[in-house]
Amino acid sequence: MADSWVNPAERIGSDLHLDLNPEMAKGGGRRAALGRALREAIGSGRLAPGTRLPPYRSLAADLGLARNTVAETYGELVAEGWLVARQGSGTRVAPRAKPVGSPRVPKPMPARAEPPAHNLRQGLPDAASFPRTAWLAAARRALNAAPNDAFGPGDPRGRPELRRALAGYLSRARGVRTSPETIVVCSGVAPALRLLFGGKVLRGPLAVESYGLPFHRSILRAARVRTVPLTLDEHGARATELFALKGARATLLTPAHQFPTGGPLHPERRAAAVDWARGNEGVLLEDDYDGEFRYDREPVGSVQGLDPQRVVYLGSLSKSLSPALRLGWMVLPDHLVEPVLRVKGEREAWAGVTDQLTLADLIESGHYDRHIRRTRQRYRDRRDRLVALLARRAPHITLTGVAAGLHAVLSLPPGTERPVTRAAAWQHIAVDGLAGFRHPAASMPAHDGLVVGYAAPPDHGFEAALDALCGVLPPPPDRD
Repeated sequence: MADSWVNPAERIGSDLHLDLNPEMAKGGGRRAALGRALREAIGSGRLAPGTRLPPYRSLAADLGLARNTVAETYGELVAEGWLVARQGSGTRVAPRAKPVGSPRVPKPMPARAEPPAHNLRQGLPDAASFPRTAWLAAARRALNAAPNDAFGPGDPRGRPELRRALAGYLSRARGVRTSPETIVVCSGVAPALRLLFGGKVLRGPLAVESYGLPFHRSILRAARVRTVPLTLDEHGARATELFALKGARATLLTPAHQFPTGGPLHPERRAAAVDWARGNEGVLLEDDYDGEFRYDREPVGSVQGLDPQRVVYLGSLSKSLSPALRLGWMVLPDHLVEPVLRVKGEREAWAGVTDQLTLADLIESGHYDRHIRRTRQRYRDRRDRLVALLARRAPHITLTGVAAGLHAVLSLPPGTERPVTRAAAWQHIAVDGLAGFRHPAASMPAHDGLVVGYAAPPDHGFEAALDALCGVLPPPPDRD
């Protein structure tokens, strides 16, 4: 008979799932059923060799069995070699317990690629710069101050504390005209695109820049949205081409720092893009992916500030703090707020509440601004070291896009991009070729180049990473 009362201290132990009801129906009583269930769990490999079993008192309480029943079953399986019991170590699955029946050969796990010796991929911030102390302090303050409803079902708009903090910060730092009511929190720019286009809030065709992120195009392609490339030059996308596009309903731009070629969108082209949206009932999507990191002059403000009812402003923490946080936001025109919320659903499915509350505190306390200023200087110093080294060792290589962001574009001689990227891979250098970002339907001439991120390498390895990069660049052309 099962114990009617068990000391709570004796319930302490690890959980172990054993379904005894079918076994007891076969006869033999509770002890036999428990023995068969344990042999099956061990023999099938579900309990691996070395797995520690719960103390017999704990398992007896969990299964509703008498202590003696479990203790005797453990002793029986020890005698048979299924289990081993040692003083101070508890009862464990025997190291040589063999599965019964024909052993199944597990499929080999796919091999994970070794990390590169030098990571110069674009889009990666300096992981060592994450403000752990400030984030932890903000989390403690935020959790202590959080109302109880913060831990109930989520609001698809995001926590009001974060939307208030973002409204103030984006207005002050990025020139965005918004209020908490027009901000919807999500987990990044890519999920925002899935909501907008996968949810049919916006429809194509969509004008995009001739160079951009391939996975953004993949998201749009999965949503059956046709993308039409706009020509790029040193002043950004040629926005006047929008007026000649038939049926285009929206355009996606990176106006603060064109990705990946660099450079801000010229003021006249900003105005032209807004004029197109106004005259064609269109929408501009502004991806402000690294707008905080401008080095050579005052930050370039948002296009959204020119017309909040025609621009969707997209941002995230992937560059400023960490892509691991999975926090982003949309600043929406009034008429798009409700359609987005309908698609998002009644419960927040992406961004965690505790991270939202922590970020709100980090912004309100001023620590986010201090972190941005500190990392801006850090990235500028790294940019300067990259520029100086290439000026000494590869003066024939031209750099662009160095006024802002976390990457630079190295222009290469025609026909050399693929050999250089192959040589980099051979030397365990992770770096992106410019061709990988080109829209397949782009009509503008292609250019060979490398997109070099300078934020990710650790401090102790930064010089070595730059030295390795210089070692794979093409030599200067022969001079007669």
